[in-house]
Amino acid sequence: RAYQFITRLPVLLVVNIGEDDIARVAEIEAEFAARYAGKSVAVAALCAKIEAELAQMEPDDAAVFRADLGLPAESPLDRAIVAAYDLLGLQSFLTAGEDEVRAWTVRKGATAPEAAGKIHTDLERGFIRAEVAGWRDYVDAKGSNAELKKAGKLRTEGKQYIVQDGDVLNILFNV
Repeated sequence: RAYQFITRLPVLLVVNIGEDDIARVAEIEAEFAARYAGKSVAVAALCAKIEAELAQMEPDDAAVFRADLGLPAESPLDRAIVAAYDLLGLQSFLTAGEDEVRAWTVRKGATAPEAAGKIHTDLERGFIRAEVAGWRDYVDAKGSNAELKKAGKLRTEGKQYIVQDGDVLNILFNV
């Protein structure tokens, strides 16, 4: 493994702003992004005081309050998580069973067998193929593989398939 200068590492800047600046969130983020242009830097600006208040509210009330203040609908925490994943070259794929839907993290560019290995090494070793659907298609089909097949949204992919962010995978294997 090669060593890098610490200044070459990706950086996530979370900027705490005052209540007076909340209307300028996008502008402040753009200022910081411009200051570090060309580097692996992502910026998320937030007013920690207001975010703490929003965290205490019911989700519907928080959404209304956020809109009244002119804040983005997506919370800064969510934006920071997405930015961190992007900076680190990560993505998520999903598995869905009868009683559980679970997200798994893999590097961008991971193949289906590598993704299967994140679940269990036996799945990677005995990988045959994966049934794949996009998460939106999966939600639209109400989690039914039969509905996905009927709509032509369920694909069968082999060992060379590069997993995409938000794929729902059903791993077929034999060990």
